[in-house]
Amino acid sequence: MQLEFFPSRVLTLYLARLFITRILAVLVMLVMVLQVLDLLGESGDILAHAGNGQAELWHYVTLRAPQLVARFLPYSVLLATIITLATLNQNSEVIAMKAAGLSAHQVLAPLFLTAILVSLASFAFNERVVTRATATLKAWSAVDYGPIPKSSGVRSSVYLRDGDNIISATTITGEGADTVMEGVTWYRRDRQGNIVEQARSPRATWNGDGWKLEQATRFDVNTAATAQAASLVIAPELGPDEVAISGVDADAQNLWKLSRSIDAMKAAGRRTAELEGKWWHKISGPLASALMPLLGAVAAFGLARSGQLLVRAIAGMALGFAYFVIDNAALALGNFGGYPPFLAAWAPFLLFLFVGEAVLIRTEE
Repeated sequence: MQLEFFPSRVLTLYLARLFITRILAVLVMLVMVLQVLDLLGESGDILAHAGNGQAELWHYVTLRAPQLVARFLPYSVLLATIITLATLNQNSEVIAMKAAGLSAHQVLAPLFLTAILVSLASFAFNERVVTRATATLKAWSAVDYGPIPKSSGVRSSVYLRDGDNIISATTITGEGADTVMEGVTWYRRDRQGNIVEQARSPRATWNGDGWKLEQATRFDVNTAATAQAASLVIAPELGPDEVAISGVDADAQNLWKLSRSIDAMKAAGRRTAELEGKWWHKISGPLASALMPLLGAVAAFGLARSGQLLVRAIAGMALGFAYFVIDNAALALGNFGGYPPFLAAWAPFLLFLFVGEAVLIRTEE
């Protein structure tokens, strides 16, 4: 029996069903509470736009909820692990399983299997739903919850360099010569980096010689004078291809599209460490759910009547939340170049895999 990972089909189904129901219950509770709080903070901005009403509020919920699910699913798995194992321990079911000859790993095996399936579902959900919802929500927020441009590949809040000058665009749509910038602000700077002129335009298009700002308003910083210009052409060296690889949002692109963006930026000689770290994290991130049963396993063992059950549950929560803290810190260090992208994405997962396994073997095996 010690060599069988799942020695009992009935026990495996029982524990898996127990675990998955608690994961769903905790996830629904967390998402509902956080969605209500988030909607309270954003509803004023949504309703501030003329014509927006209840339908737009529900539309915001449908776009925001997938982000909340993706972010808090690993937390839900951690809390569900502790609740499930603490309940089994308190009802002496863990003692019965160990008395039947099951090892600690065999007791946890159904939970591991369920968590791996949750990780795979999370990866597919992130790639198919969350990326699209994120791209749409950012584009909608960039236009102050007004009408979203009817175009695919909308990018929002993009900043570009034109030599020493800076261009910001609220949204960018289209490809190639059909690229359109909206909500454009151009800052002309001197050699010392000081802004000497600002130009604002509702729309900019590529005319072959540069970006043509329509109905531009120019402001001279030195004289504080404002002037209207029917058209103004800027950034002749910043072509549509350069714009296409600028402002890549890894959260709004799936794995395959992000791979193409990274290749394009490498070909242009751009720095890609941050995007590569997020590319790897798109794989390691969902696997955090598979790690939670191991980190929360400390709550399963030990005598419930010894008074240590609460301490064990807190220890499991501490291990789980420590993983999330270190994971975010490693990813941030990778973005700044402190770690290689692969190491920044995978080091926390491997570290806590070994830590959790060592704790389990040392205390129970």
